[in-house]
Amino acid sequence: MHFDPHLLTTFQITQPHHVTDAPIASLWRVTRADGTQACLKCYKDDDLRDEAPGFDLLAAQNGQGAARIYQRQDAAILMEWLDGPSLGDMVRNRDDEQATQILGKVAQQLHRAKFEPPRGLDPLPNRFKALFAATFTPDCPSHIQATVNAACKLAVHLLANQTNIRPLHGDLHHDNVRGSDRGYLAFDAKGVLGEPTFELANAFRNPLGADALFSDPRVIQRRAAQWSAALNVSQTRLLSWAAAYSALSLTWTHKGVFGPEMSKDMDLIDTCLTLIAQGQEA
Repeated sequence: MHFDPHLLTTFQITQPHHVTDAPIASLWRVTRADGTQACLKCYKDDDLRDEAPGFDLLAAQNGQGAARIYQRQDAAILMEWLDGPSLGDMVRNRDDEQATQILGKVAQQLHRAKFEPPRGLDPLPNRFKALFAATFTPDCPSHIQATVNAACKLAVHLLANQTNIRPLHGDLHHDNVRGSDRGYLAFDAKGVLGEPTFELANAFRNPLGADALFSDPRVIQRRAAQWSAALNVSQTRLLSWAAAYSALSLTWTHKGVFGPEMSKDMDLIDTCLTLIAQGQEA
Protein backbone atom coordinates (compact mmCIF):
# COMPACT_ATOMS: atom_id res chain seq x y z
CA MET A 1 0.00 0.00 0.00
CA HIS A 2 1.46 3.36 -1.07
CA PHE A 3 1.91 6.06 1.57
CA ASP A 4 2.06 9.69 0.43
CA PRO A 5 5.29 11.07 1.98
CA HIS A 6 3.85 14.60 1.97
CA LEU A 7 1.56 13.49 4.80
CA LEU A 8 4.58 13.18 7.10
CA THR A 9 5.14 16.93 6.87
CA THR A 10 1.47 17.88 6.82
CA PHE A 11 0.71 16.05 10.05
CA GLN A 12 4.19 16.14 11.60
CA ILE A 13 4.25 12.38 11.93
CA THR A 14 6.80 9.59 11.44
CA GLN A 15 7.02 5.79 11.18
CA PRO A 16 3.86 5.03 9.17
CA HIS A 17 2.82 1.40 9.54
CA HIS A 18 0.00 0.07 7.36
CA VAL A 19 -2.74 -1.46 9.52
CA THR A 20 -5.56 -2.33 7.14
CA ASP A 21 -7.16 -1.43 3.85
CA ALA A 22 -10.92 -0.90 3.57
CA PRO A 23 -12.97 -0.30 0.41
CA ILE A 24 -12.97 3.47 0.87
CA ALA A 25 -9.87 4.15 3.00
CA SER A 26 -6.56 2.85 4.33
CA LEU A 27 -5.49 3.02 7.97
CA TRP A 28 -1.96 3.70 9.19
CA ARG A 29 -0.45 3.66 12.66
CA VAL A 30 1.89 6.64 12.97
CA THR A 31 3.96 8.43 15.61
CA ARG A 32 3.25 12.07 16.45
CA ALA A 33 5.89 14.68 17.26
CA ASP A 34 5.32 14.17 20.99
CA GLY A 35 6.00 10.43 20.65
CA THR A 36 2.41 9.27 21.06
CA GLN A 37 0.72 6.91 18.63
CA ALA A 38 -2.08 8.01 16.32
CA CYS A 39 -4.22 6.63 13.52
CA LEU A 40 -4.09 8.21 10.08
CA LYS A 41 -7.10 7.42 7.91
CA CYS A 42 -6.56 8.18 4.22
CA TYR A 43 -9.63 8.11 2.00
CA LYS A 44 -9.35 6.83 -1.54
CA ASP A 45 -10.20 9.11 -4.45
CA ASP A 46 -10.04 12.06 -2.01
CA ASP A 47 -13.65 11.32 -1.08
CA LEU A 48 -14.89 10.98 2.51
CA ARG A 49 -18.27 9.76 1.20
CA ASP A 50 -20.89 10.04 3.94
CA GLU A 51 -18.35 10.12 6.77
CA ALA A 52 -17.43 13.83 6.63
CA PRO A 53 -20.26 14.90 9.01
CA GLY A 54 -19.12 12.20 11.43
CA PHE A 55 -15.64 13.66 11.70
CA ASP A 56 -17.14 17.11 12.26
CA LEU A 57 -19.16 15.62 15.11
CA LEU A 58 -16.22 13.79 16.68
CA ALA A 59 -14.07 16.91 16.44
CA ALA A 60 -16.78 18.92 18.21
CA GLN A 61 -17.08 16.30 20.97
CA ASN A 62 -13.34 16.60 21.61
CA GLY A 63 -12.82 13.14 23.04
CA GLN A 64 -16.00 12.86 25.09
CA GLY A 65 -16.88 9.19 24.70
CA ALA A 66 -15.12 8.98 21.35
CA ALA A 67 -11.70 9.08 19.72
CA ARG A 68 -10.12 12.53 19.52
CA ILE A 69 -9.64 14.09 16.10
CA TYR A 70 -6.21 15.74 16.04
CA GLN A 71 -6.11 17.16 12.54
CA ARG A 72 -7.89 16.96 9.21
CA GLN A 73 -6.42 17.82 5.84
CA ASP A 74 -8.50 17.22 2.72
CA ALA A 75 -9.25 13.46 2.68
CA ALA A 76 -6.81 12.49 5.44
CA ILE A 77 -7.72 12.40 9.14
CA LEU A 78 -5.31 12.11 12.07
CA MET A 79 -7.04 10.74 15.14
CA GLU A 80 -6.46 9.09 18.49
CA TRP A 81 -5.03 5.58 18.38
CA LEU A 82 -7.23 3.00 20.10
CA ASP A 83 -5.31 -0.17 21.01
CA GLY A 84 -8.40 -2.31 21.34
CA PRO A 85 -9.81 -4.85 21.50
CA SER A 86 -13.10 -3.90 19.91
CA LEU A 87 -16.44 -4.85 21.42
CA GLY A 88 -16.92 -6.91 18.28
CA ASP A 89 -13.90 -8.99 19.28
CA MET A 90 -15.40 -9.39 22.73
CA VAL A 91 -18.66 -10.75 21.29
CA ARG A 92 -16.86 -13.05 18.88
CA ASN A 93 -14.97 -14.37 21.92
CA ARG A 94 -18.36 -15.24 23.45
CA ASP A 95 -18.84 -12.41 25.92
CA ASP A 96 -21.83 -10.63 24.44
CA GLU A 97 -23.33 -9.74 27.80
CA GLN A 98 -20.33 -7.64 28.87
CA ALA A 99 -20.04 -6.08 25.41
CA THR A 100 -23.73 -5.17 25.54
CA GLN A 101 -23.24 -3.44 28.89
CA ILE A 102 -20.17 -1.51 27.71
CA LEU A 103 -21.85 -0.41 24.48
CA GLY A 104 -24.74 1.00 26.48
CA LYS A 105 -22.31 2.97 28.65
CA VAL A 106 -20.53 4.34 25.58
CA ALA A 107 -23.88 5.53 24.21
CA GLN A 108 -24.56 7.23 27.54
CA GLN A 109 -21.20 9.02 27.42
CA LEU A 110 -21.81 10.24 23.89
CA HIS A 111 -25.23 11.61 24.77
CA ARG A 112 -24.01 13.30 27.95
CA ALA A 113 -21.22 15.13 26.11
CA LYS A 114 -21.37 18.92 26.17
CA PHE A 115 -20.38 20.60 22.91
CA GLU A 116 -21.51 22.98 20.20
CA PRO A 117 -23.13 20.84 17.47
CA PRO A 118 -21.49 21.27 14.06
CA ARG A 119 -23.47 22.25 11.01
CA GLY A 120 -24.19 19.83 8.21
CA LEU A 121 -25.26 16.79 10.22
CA ASP A 122 -27.57 14.54 8.19
CA PRO A 123 -31.24 14.54 9.33
CA LEU A 124 -32.30 10.99 10.11
CA PRO A 125 -35.16 10.89 7.54
CA ASN A 126 -32.59 11.27 4.76
CA ARG A 127 -31.00 7.96 5.70
CA PHE A 128 -34.26 6.07 5.26
CA LYS A 129 -34.99 7.22 1.71
CA ALA A 130 -33.40 4.07 0.30
CA LEU A 131 -35.75 1.85 2.30
CA PHE A 132 -38.84 3.69 1.11
CA ALA A 133 -37.67 3.37 -2.50
CA ALA A 134 -36.87 -0.36 -2.25
CA THR A 135 -38.57 -2.87 -4.56
CA PHE A 136 -39.26 -6.61 -4.63
CA THR A 137 -38.33 -9.16 -7.27
CA PRO A 138 -41.32 -10.86 -8.98
CA ASP A 139 -40.55 -14.09 -7.12
CA CYS A 140 -40.03 -12.49 -3.70
CA PRO A 141 -42.05 -14.52 -1.16
CA SER A 142 -45.03 -12.84 0.44
CA HIS A 143 -43.63 -13.29 3.96
CA ILE A 144 -40.53 -11.26 3.06
CA GLN A 145 -42.68 -8.54 1.53
CA ALA A 146 -44.87 -8.48 4.63
CA THR A 147 -41.86 -8.17 6.94
CA VAL A 148 -40.25 -5.38 4.93
CA ASN A 149 -43.54 -3.51 4.61
CA ALA A 150 -44.06 -3.75 8.38
CA ALA A 151 -40.57 -2.35 8.96
CA CYS A 152 -41.30 0.48 6.50
CA LYS A 153 -44.51 1.30 8.35
CA LEU A 154 -42.59 1.45 11.62
CA ALA A 155 -39.96 3.73 10.06
CA VAL A 156 -42.60 6.15 8.79
CA HIS A 157 -44.22 6.33 12.22
CA LEU A 158 -40.93 6.72 14.11
CA LEU A 159 -39.54 9.41 11.82
CA ALA A 160 -42.78 11.39 12.03
CA ASN A 161 -42.79 11.23 15.83
CA GLN A 162 -39.18 11.77 16.86
CA THR A 163 -38.49 13.34 20.25
CA ASN A 164 -35.48 15.14 21.71
CA ILE A 165 -33.72 15.37 18.34
CA ARG A 166 -29.96 15.77 18.85
CA PRO A 167 -26.58 14.96 17.27
CA LEU A 168 -25.99 11.20 17.09
CA HIS A 169 -23.00 9.04 16.24
CA GLY A 170 -25.26 7.38 13.69
CA ASP A 171 -23.36 4.09 13.29
CA LEU A 172 -22.76 2.95 16.85
CA HIS A 173 -22.12 -0.78 16.98
CA HIS A 174 -19.61 -3.23 18.42
CA ASP A 175 -16.91 -2.91 15.76
CA ASN A 176 -16.99 0.89 16.01
CA VAL A 177 -16.00 0.86 19.70
CA ARG A 178 -12.49 -0.04 20.84
CA GLY A 179 -10.64 -0.11 24.14
CA SER A 180 -7.97 2.47 24.98
CA ASP A 181 -6.12 3.91 27.95
CA ARG A 182 -9.15 6.22 28.33
CA GLY A 183 -11.59 3.34 28.35
CA TYR A 184 -13.84 2.18 25.54
CA LEU A 185 -14.36 4.85 22.89
CA ALA A 186 -16.43 5.17 19.73
CA PHE A 187 -15.08 6.09 16.31
CA ASP A 188 -16.17 6.14 12.64
CA ALA A 189 -19.30 8.21 13.29
CA LYS A 190 -21.72 9.15 10.51
CA GLY A 191 -22.96 12.31 12.22
CA VAL A 192 -26.76 12.45 12.05
CA LEU A 193 -29.57 14.41 13.68
CA GLY A 194 -32.26 12.29 15.21
CA GLU A 195 -33.96 10.76 18.21
CA PRO A 196 -31.54 9.28 20.78
CA THR A 197 -33.38 5.93 20.73
CA PHE A 198 -32.05 5.40 17.20
CA GLU A 199 -28.45 5.38 18.41
CA LEU A 200 -28.23 1.66 19.14
CA ALA A 201 -30.58 0.43 16.41
CA ASN A 202 -27.73 -0.78 14.21
CA ALA A 203 -26.07 -2.60 17.10
CA PHE A 204 -28.82 -5.24 17.13
CA ARG A 205 -27.52 -6.71 13.86
CA ASN A 206 -23.89 -6.67 14.92
CA PRO A 207 -21.08 -7.56 15.21
CA LEU A 208 -19.89 -8.97 11.91
CA GLY A 209 -19.57 -12.74 12.02
CA ALA A 210 -22.05 -13.23 14.87
CA ASP A 211 -25.27 -13.67 12.88
CA ALA A 212 -26.45 -16.74 14.76
CA LEU A 213 -26.01 -14.96 18.09
CA PHE A 214 -27.63 -11.63 17.27
CA SER A 215 -30.60 -13.39 15.62
CA ASP A 216 -31.29 -15.40 18.80
CA PRO A 217 -34.55 -14.10 20.36
CA ARG A 218 -33.07 -14.42 23.86
CA VAL A 219 -30.11 -12.23 22.89
CA ILE A 220 -32.39 -9.68 21.23
CA GLN A 221 -34.53 -9.49 24.38
CA ARG A 222 -31.51 -9.15 26.67
CA ARG A 223 -29.92 -6.47 24.51
CA ALA A 224 -33.20 -4.57 24.33
CA ALA A 225 -33.53 -4.65 28.12
CA GLN A 226 -29.96 -3.47 28.76
CA TRP A 227 -29.84 -0.82 26.05
CA SER A 228 -33.28 0.61 26.77
CA ALA A 229 -32.18 1.07 30.38
CA ALA A 230 -28.94 2.73 29.28
CA LEU A 231 -30.76 5.14 26.96
CA ASN A 232 -33.73 5.56 29.33
CA VAL A 233 -36.23 4.66 26.59
CA SER A 234 -38.90 2.00 26.19
CA GLN A 235 -37.88 -1.43 24.93
CA THR A 236 -40.71 -1.35 22.40
CA ARG A 237 -39.52 1.87 20.82
CA LEU A 238 -35.92 0.67 20.74
CA LEU A 239 -36.98 -2.59 19.08
CA SER A 240 -39.02 -0.58 16.58
CA TRP A 241 -35.96 1.39 15.55
CA ALA A 242 -33.98 -1.86 15.38
CA ALA A 243 -36.52 -3.43 13.01
CA ALA A 244 -36.68 -0.34 10.82
CA TYR A 245 -32.91 0.04 10.64
CA SER A 246 -32.35 -3.64 9.93
CA ALA A 247 -34.60 -3.34 6.88
CA LEU A 248 -32.71 -0.22 5.81
CA SER A 249 -29.37 -1.97 6.20
CA LEU A 250 -30.56 -4.87 4.05
CA THR A 251 -31.71 -2.36 1.45
CA TRP A 252 -28.19 -0.97 1.23
CA THR A 253 -26.62 -4.43 1.17
CA HIS A 254 -28.86 -5.69 -1.63
CA LYS A 255 -28.93 -2.44 -3.61
CA GLY A 256 -32.58 -1.69 -3.01
CA VAL A 257 -34.07 -4.99 -4.17
CA PHE A 258 -35.55 -7.68 -1.90
CA GLY A 259 -35.65 -11.24 -3.24
CA PRO A 260 -36.19 -14.87 -2.16
CA GLU A 261 -32.55 -15.33 -1.12
CA MET A 262 -33.11 -12.92 1.79
CA SER A 263 -35.44 -15.15 3.80
CA LYS A 264 -32.87 -15.81 6.55
CA ASP A 265 -32.13 -12.08 6.77
CA MET A 266 -35.69 -11.53 8.00
CA ASP A 267 -35.18 -13.45 11.27
CA LEU A 268 -33.98 -10.47 13.32
CA ILE A 269 -36.71 -8.18 12.00
CA ASP A 270 -39.42 -10.80 12.56
CA THR A 271 -38.29 -11.34 16.15
CA CYS A 272 -38.33 -7.60 16.80
CA LEU A 273 -41.83 -7.35 15.30
CA THR A 274 -43.04 -10.20 17.52
CA LEU A 275 -41.61 -8.58 20.65
CA ILE A 276 -43.10 -5.23 19.63
CA ALA A 277 -46.53 -6.83 19.23
CA GLN A 278 -46.22 -8.18 22.77
CA GLY A 279 -45.45 -4.71 24.12
CA GLN A 280 -47.00 -1.30 23.74
CA GLU A 281 -47.25 1.01 20.76
CA ALA A 282 -43.93 2.61 19.76
